[in-house]
Amino acid sequence: MTTPFGTLTRTRTRTRSRAHTRARAVLAVLGTLGLALAAAAAPASAAAPTPITPTQLFNAYQNCSTDADQPTYVWAGTGLVVEGIPATADATDNPSLTVRYQVWPVADPTQTTTVTRIGSVSGFEAPSSLPADALADGHTYAWQAQTVAGGTASDWSAPCYVTIDNTRPAKAPTVSSPNYPPDTWNQGGEPVEFKLDADGDKDVTGFEFSWQQVLPVIGTNIGDHGIPQPQDPYADTRYFARADAPGGSATIHLVPPAGSGPMTLWVRSLDRAYNGSEDTEYMFFVRSTAPTVTPDNPSPGFGDTVTFTLRPDPGVQAVSPVVGYSVKTLDGSTVDVTAGADGTARADLTLDGIDGERVNVTSRSANGWVSDAGSWSIGYDTTPTVASDVYPENGSGGGADVPGTFTFAPKVKGVASYTYSFNGDPEATVDAGADHTASVDWTPPAAGDYCATVYATSASGIQLQPYYYCFTVN
Repeated sequence: MTTPFGTLTRTRTRTRSRAHTRARAVLAVLGTLGLALAAAAAPASAAAPTPITPTQLFNAYQNCSTDADQPTYVWAGTGLVVEGIPATADATDNPSLTVRYQVWPVADPTQTTTVTRIGSVSGFEAPSSLPADALADGHTYAWQAQTVAGGTASDWSAPCYVTIDNTRPAKAPTVSSPNYPPDTWNQGGEPVEFKLDADGDKDVTGFEFSWQQVLPVIGTNIGDHGIPQPQDPYADTRYFARADAPGGSATIHLVPPAGSGPMTLWVRSLDRAYNGSEDTEYMFFVRSTAPTVTPDNPSPGFGDTVTFTLRPDPGVQAVSPVVGYSVKTLDGSTVDVTAGADGTARADLTLDGIDGERVNVTSRSANGWVSDAGSWSIGYDTTPTVASDVYPENGSGGGADVPGTFTFAPKVKGVASYTYSFNGDPEATVDAGADHTASVDWTPPAAGDYCATVYATSASGIQLQPYYYCFTVN
């Protein structure tokens, strides 16, 4: 049959009756005859490559265990992917190789199932899938691999041992916290201590957790030559914790996502094959721990540089001193500021948001706590004023081919030029004078309704908000 892993053939042996032995003898004779015919047909100068026993053996993308007392636990509900790298003794030869995989229950080595992968490439992993119906849940199996080149087969590899675990843990873990009780408001400032408990379920060997409801997927990277790179998920302490014993518990310390209000941690138990239990949700509430943000000038103007004083939440400072702040402005830029011994800091910011400015500040404590954001904001009108004696705004005047003068003036300081367009015509730009105003003459080509779009540009190159000046030509 053809599978995603190549072309496979499968044989299975369950009994060793006399008839079965006779059939095997007939097949052996036919096999020998076939090899002889193939040898006779081959050119006399063609030497059969010498196959080498496959290396780099993996099952379910996990490392092969050659210790029968410590098998690898795997899920095999749809079959078990096994693989190894075939090769031949002649490194310059690149023949098409066949890899045989044979599996049997450790309790009954007579019940063998063989899967053959043809068209394999020397030096690259050759995966095949052992059938699910040959792998009973809860049983331990051995499997091995062999390279076939032409009519020659290598030695079998040393057996790899796997235990099939298709059953997830029976119950969700118990989750508790001594410093952040559930369903109540808590003072923030210190990491949350959680105890994750399997409640004696011996199938459980660890836990997976996340502040997101969708927990991370346990996967394996594939490296050069198709070689899997399995990792111990428990090495990633952001999401995984190993139980202190099968059916035992684990204690973790986590800083919740920045912010205040309800927080939820999702947790599930994992068995040795990393099957997950149902999730447990632990919800608690955190009061705001935001710092205060105070400008030295309470009413700064557009373009002003202002010094802000940043002060920590007293409860946060009492738990662990604030060591720094992250200051973010409306344009997305972020500045990190170091705090003094008392947790306060000062930051100089130029306020140049075209609609106004908003400053968001979070504090960072020595113990890793990140507060929710304190903020300060101000609004500005950066549109220019537009005036004309001949063509008043929202009124009528002049006429076709009657010129009119339009005067532009700023509402904020630092304006260097004005850009304008009448009724969608190509834009034109005029420099501002010493008093930061400018005037342009414009003659309407016909009677009707018109609108001028005008915006100013600051000396620092910031394009400010546009103003729409509409009027009627008589």
